[in-house]
Amino acid sequence: MDVESLVAIDVHTHVESDGHGHYSLDDELMDASAKYFKADALRTPTIDQIADHYRERQMAAVVFTVDAEHEMGHPPLSSEEIAEGAARNNDVLIPFGSVDPRRGVEAVERARRLIGDHGVRGFKFHPSLQGFRPDDERWYPLYEVLQDAGMVALFHTGQTGIGAGLPGGRGIKLRYSDPMLVDDVAADFPHLSIILAHPSVPWVDSSISIATHKANVFVDLSGWRPKYFPPQLV
Repeated sequence: MDVESLVAIDVHTHVESDGHGHYSLDDELMDASAKYFKADALRTPTIDQIADHYRERQMAAVVFTVDAEHEMGHPPLSSEEIAEGAARNNDVLIPFGSVDPRRGVEAVERARRLIGDHGVRGFKFHPSLQGFRPDDERWYPLYEVLQDAGMVALFHTGQTGIGAGLPGGRGIKLRYSDPMLVDDVAADFPHLSIILAHPSVPWVDSSISIATHKANVFVDLSGWRPKYFPPQLV
């Protein structure tokens, strides 16, 4: 990847389809999120189509899925296949993996395989969708593997469009995505680079506080149009 030739790198790009008829969400969540985001028929491009989109714009993108099968009961897209697709398009795509922390030792071992065998550069977590508290020390062995390997940990924070508009939000709990739950992780793993995804509404001040206090924490501004950014974020 020729970074000098790029206009920008999008650090937050979900792969929603494997190109073989399987999607990242079940039908109910996919339909509800399409309404929430006002998405069109192009909402689920393949990884090669994603690469073409960014290549045409002289941009690169970090690509990933979310493994939330334990909580949501829907088989995830393959992080291995996403890594393969990124390798085919390594001029514009950077692969991140996804493992479900609630799978314990299995998640740790899979993370090691994704790093060692498939060349992922980081991991995406969605605490609300995966149903876990980031600061639970049961997940610390996983974070240790990521820190030791020089990975980036990208945590969804704030409100999510997944489940929005459905009764009970389909059981998805927003409190797991409070960025303050990542503060302990950042403190206890000071050499783990952490990205707090999105403006973290309604916890914007918390996100800003953590990122200004801890040098290993950053904020991405994906998912919100700038005109909706809270004033303190600008």
